[in-house]
Amino acid sequence: MQGEITEYKKILIKRDLEMGVVMTVFRQKAERLTVQVIMETRQVAWTRTADKTDGVLDLFEIREIRPGRNSKDFERFKDGKDKHDENTCFTIFYGSLFVLNTLSLGADSMEEAQKWLIGLKLLREETLAAPTPVVIESWLRKQMYSEVGAKKDRLDFAQFHKLYNHIMFEQNEILDEFKKESCAFILGNTDKPDASAVLLHDFQRFLIYEQKESWASDLNQVRELMTTFIDDTMRKTNDPVFTVSMFAKYWPNLALYSCIFLYLFCVFFIFIVCFCPVDCWEGPGEPIIYHGWTRTTKIKFEDVVKAINDHAFVTSEFPVILSIEEHCPLEQQRQMARIFREVFGDKLLTEPVEQMAEQLPSPTQLKGKIILKHKKLNVEGGGVSKDFRKGQKQGDLEIWDPVDKRWNKHYCVISDDKLYYAEEYEQEEEDSKKLCSERWFHGHMKDGRQMAERLIQDYCTENGGKDGTFLVRESDTCVTGFTLSFWYGGRVQHCRIRFGPEGEHSFYYLTRNIHFPSVHALIEHYKENPLRCHDFEVRLTEAVPQSNPHLLERWFYSDLSRGQAEDYLLRIPRDGAFLIRQREGEPDSFAITFRGDGKVKHCRIQKDGNKYLLGTTTEFESLVELVSYFREKPLYRKIKLRYPVTPELVDSFSTVNCASLYEVKAYVEPNEIAPSLPYNTVRAIYSYQAKRPDELSFSKGALIYNVSKETDDWWKGDSGGKVQFFFPANHVEEVCSNVSPETKDQAMEDNPLGELCQGVVDISKLKNGKNGKPHVLTLQYTDQDSLHFDLAASTLEDLFEWYQVAWDITQREMSKQQEEVEKKSEVAMEMSDLVVYCQPRSKEKDRFDIYSYKEIRSFVENKTPGKSRTKDFLQYNHKALSRVYPKGQRVESSNYDPYPLWANGCHMVALNFQTADKYTQLNSALFSLNGCTGYVLQPEVMRHDSYDPQQEKKKVKYTIDVRVIAARHLPKPGRSIASPFVEIELCGHTEEKFKTTVYRDNGLNPVWKAPAEPITFTVYEPELTFMRFVVNEEDMFSDPNFLAQATFPVKGIRSGYRSVLLKNGYSENLELASLLVHINVNQAGIAEEELYSSSSQLRKKQSEFSCEPLLYDTHTNIQRSVAPRQHNHLMREFSTSRSATKEKKIINSKFQS
Repeated sequence: MQGEITEYKKILIKRDLEMGVVMTVFRQKAERLTVQVIMETRQVAWTRTADKTDGVLDLFEIREIRPGRNSKDFERFKDGKDKHDENTCFTIFYGSLFVLNTLSLGADSMEEAQKWLIGLKLLREETLAAPTPVVIESWLRKQMYSEVGAKKDRLDFAQFHKLYNHIMFEQNEILDEFKKESCAFILGNTDKPDASAVLLHDFQRFLIYEQKESWASDLNQVRELMTTFIDDTMRKTNDPVFTVSMFAKYWPNLALYSCIFLYLFCVFFIFIVCFCPVDCWEGPGEPIIYHGWTRTTKIKFEDVVKAINDHAFVTSEFPVILSIEEHCPLEQQRQMARIFREVFGDKLLTEPVEQMAEQLPSPTQLKGKIILKHKKLNVEGGGVSKDFRKGQKQGDLEIWDPVDKRWNKHYCVISDDKLYYAEEYEQEEEDSKKLCSERWFHGHMKDGRQMAERLIQDYCTENGGKDGTFLVRESDTCVTGFTLSFWYGGRVQHCRIRFGPEGEHSFYYLTRNIHFPSVHALIEHYKENPLRCHDFEVRLTEAVPQSNPHLLERWFYSDLSRGQAEDYLLRIPRDGAFLIRQREGEPDSFAITFRGDGKVKHCRIQKDGNKYLLGTTTEFESLVELVSYFREKPLYRKIKLRYPVTPELVDSFSTVNCASLYEVKAYVEPNEIAPSLPYNTVRAIYSYQAKRPDELSFSKGALIYNVSKETDDWWKGDSGGKVQFFFPANHVEEVCSNVSPETKDQAMEDNPLGELCQGVVDISKLKNGKNGKPHVLTLQYTDQDSLHFDLAASTLEDLFEWYQVAWDITQREMSKQQEEVEKKSEVAMEMSDLVVYCQPRSKEKDRFDIYSYKEIRSFVENKTPGKSRTKDFLQYNHKALSRVYPKGQRVESSNYDPYPLWANGCHMVALNFQTADKYTQLNSALFSLNGCTGYVLQPEVMRHDSYDPQQEKKKVKYTIDVRVIAARHLPKPGRSIASPFVEIELCGHTEEKFKTTVYRDNGLNPVWKAPAEPITFTVYEPELTFMRFVVNEEDMFSDPNFLAQATFPVKGIRSGYRSVLLKNGYSENLELASLLVHINVNQAGIAEEELYSSSSQLRKKQSEFSCEPLLYDTHTNIQRSVAPRQHNHLMREFSTSRSATKEKKIINSKFQS
């Protein structure tokens, strides 16, 4: 509505607000008062008479103006006397503390209410954007009217004298401090007419050499990469991880007056927090929200959800996570699910962003989405998969693989009478397959104990016999067990690795008090920690490698010819079937034969010393490692090694005529053994020399990419650094196109899965009936070993009726099972279906090797992983979410230090924001980065494997010299005059503090003398270090009382003279309050000549360049050297006497910022 208002109408609205209007003010009682805006002081005032003001509020403290009867003030007056309806009422929420104040007003007409809603919004925006001189003038007016008590039109002498003494200060005091600086002389010329003018050239030099603006960046803007969320677990990359802003729900238990808008303030803390706890309890007929077991007010669940919906994306468009603390019965949970769907609509995330993904989506992908954190039922069929396109039916189906002899889950879509299915979901590799790729695992060994001893003895003889040299083999006596054999004290020792079940999982152990989820985890543990035996302890060190481990594998053939290999592969109707054979007559040469794109292909593997080379650059320690690698990564185009061709598998398939599978060439070129070629790729079958500047030149066999077929004869493509140049079409053959030859039919071209499609079944062409009957229904018991039961009907309609009855019976049974699951888990299916990513894990939270990227693990502050698990916790935090919250014993709402948890990679660290302390201020400083989106990119240093948050000795990155010069407009502590002092604190890997002297009885404009020694802070980790300025005042008992603070991330601090804007304990701005400081940031190891550019070095070296151009000289003076005589004259001019300064105060009676 505001965008439609002309400037003239805005002026009229503001004039009417200044004139004032009589409204009903709802407080302890409803009163008719005059409400007006005082433009001079930028305040809203409500008055009983012209000379008596009942109360005022500052426009810059307004947080929200809410139309309607939306505060508790209106609830007190439901006696029928109040005639104001929703359209004439509004509430102003204001204040700078955690609990906001309210001013509830009722206008006489809807038009009057609308005028005030629009006018107050306009004036608030103008106030927040006002320049400093306007703010100062407004502040002075407020002091005149409040401190002096005078009327607007006149001051008597006594009032003027009181105001003058209140706002003036001795200018020489601060000038004496500047006089000590090398640049001070430029500030002394305040009696010249053009003293306030600075040439552009001088200002540029000031910014570059003193302020060092070139070091700074606007870190409070959205600058960080927001397109990746969690480290890709399938790749060893340093993808970004985001830390999420949140707070705890533990507000004060006895005194907090709760309402919807206070709840919103708690949850969003002025709408900047993206993680919101919602404590839901059973209410009378509908769910309610309050902090359980406390005396907080109970509010309706639906009202809170509506309020969250209105405010969730006011400040940031990035996702909001609602953490549902569930205490409601199943029926009210179903109500909650209905309310979530109805109120949030499309904002509510109910389906995965990417159906086939293996990691969390990015904040950018989740823009505008609300995510629910709630317990999810572990049942099949809960939830609907993402609809790639509009199909008649879509979802997950399991398809039987006759080669693998197992069911594989696929995403399937039925459209246009055809079933399309995507590639099967990745399944976690079995432990036995993982073990085979380990260097130290020797599998089943003939004469196991004796063979292991001989291998270890031979290895130690050749390599020095280091204690802890080891191997692992299958146990000779236990089918499911293994044996660890290792070298110690000149002999081979043996330990049984035992196996046992643990719930749905299994574990391995050497001693019963330490369990491991896998043999690999056990070995890694004892590499870092000693294995304690009866009379000695030892760490595992070097692994005894296997001798030709491929000889034990069923996919390796030592005497198979190329023709026999092709014959084997032709029998297996699956891409990804493979075997490795030794090439005839070449002992160090092998070949991998596999199925790809429906054809049999070969590729050479050459042994070079102890390495196996595939192509010219891809090296592997063994053929087993090669196979393990290409089980995970594509070998040829998008094909991975899937099906090992063993003799048993070959025997299970009959020989078929597949002559079309053969290719002309014998072996695939090494450059094809890579991820798939770009689409629209062609290969040159003839050489061609360009005849025009816009043509490509290429030799036979060259690849041309990104081909576009401009005409039948001339195509465009990329090759040799040239992009989209012409070449003749008859000189090339297609290698890869958007639609491969196997999928060029219409069914594949228009499939709803697009490039994800791996196959298609034409349902319309399937054979009907069974055993001679056209309409057959098959009943199969849950026991797969029992025989199935076939029923035949005479008509399709009759068959469907029978099917519907049988289906209803099975559905009733499934409903009973679902009810049992819901009752046991105390979670309604309707709520469970709304949960996608933030699924809480309550069991086995310390087992970081078992995880799902969709889960979130919550820890109480005093039960977080210990120091011995730091590495494991860090690795887990690269893959899934974690959260830490305060312990329940903090009934006084105190806070713990979030820094160690941030350093350990924890994404969400909950704090009690209603407590204004150091830790909430650090949290506010951290999340002031990146545009207050609630998401901050985890520092790059934390994403390296070498990062250790507990490392004591760390490299110094920066040193920061800080000097506090002065302060202004400090808040008053009650009725007394402040005696302020400033504490500077460096919070991070190490903590350092400095405190200034106490400045007696001056909180308006104190000036501190420079300390004898410069104050220097050492920074080890600038990415996670903060600088905190705290202004306290010393009371009559010499105790410190908090006045103001300012906390900044060190990586955002800049060198030079800085005005530090002060905030209150809740990190809300204080009007005009600031510190004047000088900061010098030095990189560790910086060159000496660069150090001399800082002001401190200039002071020390002043005598060396007294004849050089001064830093802040005018452009004219820079063109010639300044003689010492001229410099002394300037310094004398600066040293103005105190009496002259007082005269100048009266003459120059302008207020300067």
